[in-house]
Amino acid sequence: MDAPIYLDHHATTPLDPRVLEAMMPYLTSRFGNAASRTHSYGWEAEHAIDVSRERLAAAVGASPRDIVFTSGATEANNLALFGIARGTPGAVAAPVTEHKAILDVLTALESEGTRVHRLEVEPDGLVSRRAVTEAIGAGLALLSVMHANNEIGVIQPISALASEAHAAGALFHTDAAQSLGKLPLHAEEMGLDLVSLSAHKVYGPKGIGALVVRRSARQRIRPLQYGGGHEGGLRSGTLPVALIVGFAEAVALAVAEREAEATRLATLRDHLYARLVTALPAVVLNGHPVHRLPGNLNISIDFVEADALLTMMPGVALSTGSACTSESDEPSYVLVAIGRRGTEARTALRFGLGRDTTRAEVDEAADAVVAAVQRLRSLSPRWAERRPDA
Repeated sequence: MDAPIYLDHHATTPLDPRVLEAMMPYLTSRFGNAASRTHSYGWEAEHAIDVSRERLAAAVGASPRDIVFTSGATEANNLALFGIARGTPGAVAAPVTEHKAILDVLTALESEGTRVHRLEVEPDGLVSRRAVTEAIGAGLALLSVMHANNEIGVIQPISALASEAHAAGALFHTDAAQSLGKLPLHAEEMGLDLVSLSAHKVYGPKGIGALVVRRSARQRIRPLQYGGGHEGGLRSGTLPVALIVGFAEAVALAVAEREAEATRLATLRDHLYARLVTALPAVVLNGHPVHRLPGNLNISIDFVEADALLTMMPGVALSTGSACTSESDEPSYVLVAIGRRGTEARTALRFGLGRDTTRAEVDEAADAVVAAVQRLRSLSPRWAERRPDA
């Protein structure tokens, strides 16, 4: 049986063979601990870490000393929010459409006594600027806004938001797990104090990420774990050399190929959307039509339960939303936040196109969706009553 067409690149990406090749020596013969300073095995590992740190810093517009390696973006988000909240007086604010790695931290911070502002978003998914202004005026220590949403792909104006936060003396953090390697990202030029990164979203290995902690935030953040003072005292623990080398290689490749790949993916995405809306009535685009990731398409298909639709398309690997909430029976909170209510929020499909996606695969996936939707609608009395040609 052929493998399903993979269109879930927001959840994770396959390891690029070039990345694996860069990692292999550090998974085999170059196995030293980077903290071993008395012999060549340790020196070799430390050098690999230093070079990787420099490559990552260059890719995101930061200094090498700003890079704090973590196990992924979830840990980086935890370090950013807990670290600032515990080290700086004031409130923390973030939009209601953030990843659970932000929203769950907000809940935990509230239990510790931190004031939290959950910011509403507009129907297109962009954060409400009125809500931002109100939160900033309420003694804010940290504003955290995801660069690009993991479900609906909406790109937030993080440079402008960072400037607004700084004008009130607050720090700005962004979760850039989805935008890294897909959108321009330069921490210094964009005024970003803290940036969360992940390797496995850019064809790198799972289990490695980073938090960019620029000088503006360094004195205002506290560590979450202790035990040796690694990573400038912000994240103790033995560094996974092979994963870090792979992370740096993956990011360097993604940044080098970003513009051409973004153009290709946007073309494929628009072709997919045109195929679907031409063949199917009552298809609604979720999120901003322009300010969205080039490989993202999130649509609601009226009168079709997304879960039922997916079971009819075993040859296409899709999702209805974030992989981190896939076990929940609740509708997507992101879709609810932009106004999709009740059954509307349960009819959404998230297409995540990637580096290995071809036009032929997009056409095959479109055919599968159209056939499955038409089959399910033919069985629906509600659709028979309300279809446009009824």
